[in-house]
Amino acid sequence: MLYLDNAATGGRKPDSVQRAVRACIEGQCANPGRGGHAAAIAQAENVLRARALLCRFFGGKSAERVVFTKNCTEALNIALFGAVRAAAHMRSRALPHVVTTAAEHNSVLRPLFAMQRAGEISLTVVPLQKGAILPETIAAAVNGQTRLVAMTLASNVTGMAIDAAAVRRLLPQHVLLVCDGAQACGHVPVDLRADGMDALCVAGHKGMGGIQGAGALVLSERFDPAPFAYGGTGSMSFAEDMPAFLPDRLEAGTLSCPAIASLAEGALHLIPRLPSIGQSLLALTAHLADGLGRIGGIRVYGQPNPYGILSFACEGVQSELFAQALSDEFGIAVRGGLHCAPRMHQGLGTAAEGLVRVSFCADNTTEEAERLLCAVRQLAARR
Repeated sequence: MLYLDNAATGGRKPDSVQRAVRACIEGQCANPGRGGHAAAIAQAENVLRARALLCRFFGGKSAERVVFTKNCTEALNIALFGAVRAAAHMRSRALPHVVTTAAEHNSVLRPLFAMQRAGEISLTVVPLQKGAILPETIAAAVNGQTRLVAMTLASNVTGMAIDAAAVRRLLPQHVLLVCDGAQACGHVPVDLRADGMDALCVAGHKGMGGIQGAGALVLSERFDPAPFAYGGTGSMSFAEDMPAFLPDRLEAGTLSCPAIASLAEGALHLIPRLPSIGQSLLALTAHLADGLGRIGGIRVYGQPNPYGILSFACEGVQSELFAQALSDEFGIAVRGGLHCAPRMHQGLGTAAEGLVRVSFCADNTTEEAERLLCAVRQLAARR
């Protein structure tokens, strides 16, 4: 199987990541923070080292502001619900206002729509303009009641990027900037402080090279979300509320030590390679875009990008059926459909048929892109 669905989850895990996971589960699987014995302390030290590593990797300020989650979706829910709940005691008559974009994944849209329906926020969704989201359009949607802006760093449909630093420069200082880094992290350098982000939400199992169940939320010094989930933390056990300090306040329940180990090892694997990964993916998407553009009946959505994502449609063929044919007849794994980004498809005019999404990893080659192009040519000729 030629795996080209890395935007859903990374298909190839580095050997060092696999070794780290095995070492974690083949040894003593103690619970960090839940005991004073040597095994629990050793696991707690491993988790602390992982926090410090990810803090440096993403330009955070302090390790305790790295919160481990099971995926990027959970990180986004913590940040979004937590920001609104933290602001509740400061409310005036007007609801807190949130700005987001039509390029967002449902991990951003559904929490915000839920809070809008519950009467907790007012919401503005910034539309696409010629397939892009402009920082100036985001800033223009901000008003005096705006509490936060929630946006993706890279579209999971087309690889279109939004410049977080440019958005930050245009926002009032008090407005929080929450960023979905699911498709960006591990492909290009992402720096919380340099880009002015208040929350970076990370999917550990995609470009970061970790296993499923690995995610993180990196917070700025000024962002203190209210708890999203409640439960045991191993600290302040007599307290009826979650601890006031981070990361305990946002980490209810047992952490997944194998997932955390994989995320830390994935970051170590990336450090010397990160400067070249984006260039490699840019070249692959450029090659694919050029090849697809030469095939009759195929329309390309997206431009060459360092995130490895490009989508296309075959005239008269439902995207899921085209993707299924690539799998069944040619052994190529891509994804058809709406990719959990409905507003993006509405803006692109592809809501009815969806799109076939190709998502490369840095290990993919031009020869593999050619194999895909050959298959697309044969299928498109049958339409």
